[in-house]
Amino acid sequence: MPTLTLKFGGTSVGSAEAVAQAVDIVAGIARNQRVLMICSAMGGVTNLLIEGAQTAAAGDGARYQAIAHMLRQKHEAAIRALVDSDVERIALHDEVEALVDEFETLCYGIYVLREASSKAMDKVSSLGERMCVPVVSARLRQCGVPSCSVSASRLVITDDQFQNAGVLFEETGAAVRRELLPLLDQGVVPVVTGFIGATRDGVVTTLGRGGSDYSAALLGAYVDSAEVWIWTDVDGVMTTDPRLAPDARVIPVLSYGEVGEMAYFGAKVLHAKTVQPLVERGIPVRVKNTFNPAAEGTLITREEHAAPGTVKAVTAIGDVSLVTVAGRGMIGVPGIAARTFSAVAKRQANVLMIAQSSSEQSICFVVPEAKSREVVAAIKAELETEFGRQDIDRAWADDDVEIITVVGVGMLRQSGVAARVFGALGEAGVNIIAIVHGASDYCVSMVVRADDTPRAVRAIHKLVVLNGDAAAR
Repeated sequence: MPTLTLKFGGTSVGSAEAVAQAVDIVAGIARNQRVLMICSAMGGVTNLLIEGAQTAAAGDGARYQAIAHMLRQKHEAAIRALVDSDVERIALHDEVEALVDEFETLCYGIYVLREASSKAMDKVSSLGERMCVPVVSARLRQCGVPSCSVSASRLVITDDQFQNAGVLFEETGAAVRRELLPLLDQGVVPVVTGFIGATRDGVVTTLGRGGSDYSAALLGAYVDSAEVWIWTDVDGVMTTDPRLAPDARVIPVLSYGEVGEMAYFGAKVLHAKTVQPLVERGIPVRVKNTFNPAAEGTLITREEHAAPGTVKAVTAIGDVSLVTVAGRGMIGVPGIAARTFSAVAKRQANVLMIAQSSSEQSICFVVPEAKSREVVAAIKAELETEFGRQDIDRAWADDDVEIITVVGVGMLRQSGVAARVFGALGEAGVNIIAIVHGASDYCVSMVVRADDTPRAVRAIHKLVVLNGDAAAR
């Protein structure tokens, strides 16, 4: 019997009604297939947990206590609405109460120390999934589906890079097969916490915000799922953010490469690492709407399906800075670029795109805005001699920018794509600050002024994405 891995995000389990809807979906599928279920925390809970820890670190001893009260109320209301059995209710109450007590204890320690370490933040932010999963599992049992809750800290083994831990794949695969396959073979639906893992020593870690998608892909790959379904609150992966372009629509089929670029450059539906564990095994992903399960959603596969107009989607990513290193003396000086990016790496800043002038007089690249000041300082320190000789004139950061990316199979093979994109921006009066084209067959990326982003996205979406389809028809 094939296995389906079903992951439900925070909005999909955000209330008692949402949990009931999710459980109905799982129960229907579990009649005919083995099901592995992965859950996020209830909607808004992770943000509350993080807020409690951060305000405690800032010296506020009252806010985390107020948040603890809110967490108790939210989960108790869900338990009352979803579970009829008094025995189950009491057990769930005690489990949630213990986790909220743990939150208060952690926040009190943070408040006393006035410091929230990465390790402490992982412990705090993992509590939401641990509160939610037992409630979901109990609801499944009430609906006649054998189920148990499982903490991913027993399954996903990671390094100790807290808040963005790296997975130790071989050990994780062994743990997943050891813990989950016997349950699936017995017809039990394991409900597993997304987002979290643990070191070899059992210290809780997290996979980064949005990491529940990655959890589902990892676990789904290691139990040899037929498919992994990501359940969210939209009908699938959209051609663009509908808040920027109301005429956005669902993309029926995407390749792994396309969705990877979209996630990296701002699309919110999937975690950027989601497809990595699935590519080698060729396991498809479906993105579906918990609140409209009849919708087909988006299928993500190994096969590449070119769109009629080549471009399938346009994305935008903000909170970034364009860092530029420039000087006429840079021409022909070996090692400038290598030393520049070595300085960036030492600050653990992720570089999202890079462009260099053909004359070698300048290099520009995009980093997260939160890292831009320390990146510039690190570059100036690394290249101090070159600044002194005036080989380099300036290094600076421009925070008033965003990245616009158009995505589709065959960007390099199809003539005229860039012309249509740039023409749309020209008609909209949007100036392009930097361009990267050719590094990937799936995308073209541009840096524009932040204020121009909505206009740029709407113009490209209308004149390139939608009109490309219309012209093909």
